[in-house]
Amino acid sequence: MDMLDQQFLAYEEVFSWISLAGLLFMGAVILEMIWDYLHRTRPVWKETAANWIIFAVNTGLDYLGLGVLFVVGLVLAEPYALLDLSKDWWYWPLALLLADFLYYWMHRLEHEIRVLWAVHVVHHSSPEFNYTTAFRLSWLESLFEWLFFLPMILLGFETVESLVAIFIVIQYQSWIHTQKVGSLGFLDKLFNTPSAHRVHHGSNAEYLDKNYGGILMVWDHLFGTYQAETKQVTYGITCPLGTANPLAINFHEFRDIIKDLKRYKGWRAKLRILFGSPGSQADL
Repeated sequence: MDMLDQQFLAYEEVFSWISLAGLLFMGAVILEMIWDYLHRTRPVWKETAANWIIFAVNTGLDYLGLGVLFVVGLVLAEPYALLDLSKDWWYWPLALLLADFLYYWMHRLEHEIRVLWAVHVVHHSSPEFNYTTAFRLSWLESLFEWLFFLPMILLGFETVESLVAIFIVIQYQSWIHTQKVGSLGFLDKLFNTPSAHRVHHGSNAEYLDKNYGGILMVWDHLFGTYQAETKQVTYGITCPLGTANPLAINFHEFRDIIKDLKRYKGWRAKLRILFGSPGSQADL
């Protein structure tokens, strides 16, 4: 791991800037909460409380080592890299572009495969949409999401540099969880903006499974999943949870999957329940 430590030290300043961005966003979260309290625009605070609790548990899990799985998984793939990429001027732009592309497909598959949706649905289950929604991430994501970024390593990007690109894609998305920034015009078609991301969190029929991109909307345009914000967004999931219990938020879909696995017989039905699209069990 000495080589990995040296790589981390080489990009220590970059990680410092990423951490600073995280601290600035935390300040924005608190300022938004104060604003909403003073203006009575968030009359019920149970969802906000749940988001903070989920965030605290995720932070604890990372300190206990769950987040290390993400790093270790990529490190183990390094010996199998197909290319030895030279660090020319195109290296970092390509790394960011590839990380964003892989994020798009990870995100899309998390919506299209039920067992993955059982994890990702945590982020979509709030009927509110504010900066604390960015904290509402499943406690199980670190167990498997690193798998989607293995192509970066196999193509020859080093682990730490891949992590930098991935963190930038993820950190960028913090500020877009807000209703306080309106349309940004043509930028909404090019980048993942608050308007584009409000659509993604909508349960309106025309907004379902749209706008998966991390930073760029180009992937959504290319693969037919782009949708502009054209009407008021109804936030949350199509079957509202009706609770702000963090345990229920994290595991309710797994409970429903287990019920369906018991209900339907035959391995084909069970595979469809696990790996079909969310809601496909209704056709069994």
